[in-house]
Amino acid sequence: MPLVFACIAPHGSIAIPEAKPKDRPTLANATTAGMQELGRRFVAAQPDVSIVLTPHNIHVESAMAVVDASAVSGDLVQWGSPISMRIPIDREIALSVRDAIRDAGIPVVAVSYGANDPATAVFPMDWAVLIPAHFMGGRTEPQIPVAVVAPARDLNDDAHVRAGRAIGEAAAASRKRIALVASCDHGHGHDAKGPYGFTAKSKEFDEAVVGLIQGDGLLFSSLGSTFAREAKADSYWQMLMLEGALGEGSWDGELLSYEAPTYFGMLCAAYAPKQAS
Repeated sequence: MPLVFACIAPHGSIAIPEAKPKDRPTLANATTAGMQELGRRFVAAQPDVSIVLTPHNIHVESAMAVVDASAVSGDLVQWGSPISMRIPIDREIALSVRDAIRDAGIPVVAVSYGANDPATAVFPMDWAVLIPAHFMGGRTEPQIPVAVVAPARDLNDDAHVRAGRAIGEAAAASRKRIALVASCDHGHGHDAKGPYGFTAKSKEFDEAVVGLIQGDGLLFSSLGSTFAREAKADSYWQMLMLEGALGEGSWDGELLSYEAPTYFGMLCAAYAPKQAS
């Protein structure tokens, strides 16, 4: 069936209440509220599986990647938090996504880790999967399985849009209720003291993304990858895939929150299928 839910979700650890700095307990509270609302809408959509588009997992030269393992497992220790999580992978959906992307003529590989049999392997889970899953399916009983997809920035923009369209088609061919999570942090040059320095392009890019969402549009491809790179964003390629998966005109988007509480922009946006009139 078609996708039942989609969103843009940030992956800064400060979105999680328990992971905020002890001396700044209200940091990114708008984002936390946005993520909690995404969690409520995710539950209401009743997905059987969540496809997560992440920029921080494996990077394969000139190819997208789909994790083929029994589960993903990771933690936030590098961000100063003991939070950890293990989530099962829906290998049926993961491999159908791989096949759909491949059938669209886009380079893609299935990747596994550790055990030689993917059905028993556990793949490393990055923070861009863990943090959205903390709010959407990772802590429910039972957990909502995931399929993890990594874009490839050395492929062109159109390849990402077409890959997203293939993901939407794979979802439509499945009997399962599938959610799509584009894990995105935006411009990383908001603060001169941050690790990426300052660039005015970060604010310009983030404002453009907000404007597109508020305008009920999905044409993130209109921004262009040059702008995204200048803005030091790690959101653009996942949003291209979201654009392809949802298409233009059949989904309603709603901006739930935006802020740049530190050096990078964090945004929560929910998408739901338009209701027939």
